[in-house]
Amino acid sequence: MTDTRGPQPQYEGYATGPLPGEREPAPGPSGPYHPPQAYPSPAGGTQGGQQHPGQGGGTLGGAQSVGGAQATRKPRTGARTTPRTRKARLRVAKADPWSVMKVSFLLSIALGICTVVAAAILWMVMDAMGVFTTVGGTISEATGSNESNGFDLQSFLSLPRVLIFTSVIAVIDVVLATALATLGAFIYNLSAGFVGGVELTLAEDE
Repeated sequence: MTDTRGPQPQYEGYATGPLPGEREPAPGPSGPYHPPQAYPSPAGGTQGGQQHPGQGGGTLGGAQSVGGAQATRKPRTGARTTPRTRKARLRVAKADPWSVMKVSFLLSIALGICTVVAAAILWMVMDAMGVFTTVGGTISEATGSNESNGFDLQSFLSLPRVLIFTSVIAVIDVVLATALATLGAFIYNLSAGFVGGVELTLAEDE
């Protein structure tokens, strides 16, 4: 058969270069394709949590890189080690008279009981030491006469009489302390309305 199409045009690329299957690979190390990154990865790090072949210093995942950076972090030399004290400045603007009366009443009762107990213990100690006998004998000789034996101190300062006298004093103390504390609360409220009250500075240690 005879070709009647005539001479065909030859493309320059196909005419001068080898075919695609006959091309030699480009010089350089072979490896997987990595797309370009907007920010360069740190030295010895990883990309996407996977280790690239040929990188021996890489880690598995970004968490280990962060943990290593935290492990090598040095403490600050100028860190503050002294505890901080918080202070608050408050003002007692008003005292409730009812609460003051209740508290003063209970405190005065406790003080009265302590007074009675202390008087009883003191009398027992002085009686065991023989103070009443010695002093009573001296007073009897000084006040005695031919018709009478003088003043009997032991019978006058007996334990029942001492306890009764101390109890009366304790009751009077309860009444007076409660009344004076309540009156003092009213007076404080009146004075706090003019001068603002007592200011207190409270501190809290952390």
